[in-house]
Amino acid sequence: MNAITNTSVPLLDRIDLAIINVLRSEGRISYQKLSDRVHLSPRPCLERVRKLEQRGFIKGYSAIVDEQRIWPCMSLRVMVALSSQSGRAAPKAFEACVRESAEVTECHLVSGAFDYCLRMQCRDMNHYLQITECWLNNPALHIDKLVSHPELSNIKPAATPLVRPNRL
Repeated sequence: MNAITNTSVPLLDRIDLAIINVLRSEGRISYQKLSDRVHLSPRPCLERVRKLEQRGFIKGYSAIVDEQRIWPCMSLRVMVALSSQSGRAAPKAFEACVRESAEVTECHLVSGAFDYCLRMQCRDMNHYLQITECWLNNPALHIDKLVSHPELSNIKPAATPLVRPNRL
């Protein structure tokens, strides 16, 4: 079967997936070049891109920036566990806190031993410690544990081709 079908996901055929894969890594490609790459004439290609945008498959376009060239900093992945006794108020407070923090560039709710996985950009380790000390000292956040992992190198950037998981 050439299409992704699911009760919660609208139909995407191989051309839609090809368009998405090209745009993930080349968001500024011209419609002419895009249509050549996906083997479709320009007008139908443009119409498909607009439909993918309207249906929410394409949320927007952005540039992949070499952050180290703009401002030398340290990137960290931070795992955060909230107290299990905190109720729903603590996650709401924590999520509001990270939304307001310029140093937090990503925040994901995860399952397992931790509740959140963050990506942070800090000037240095002292800057990171200042931020996390404020979080730990804020009783509304109910942070039980923070574990940080400095990023050493980006092996596979976020803008990589979309791969359909194998069906079971």
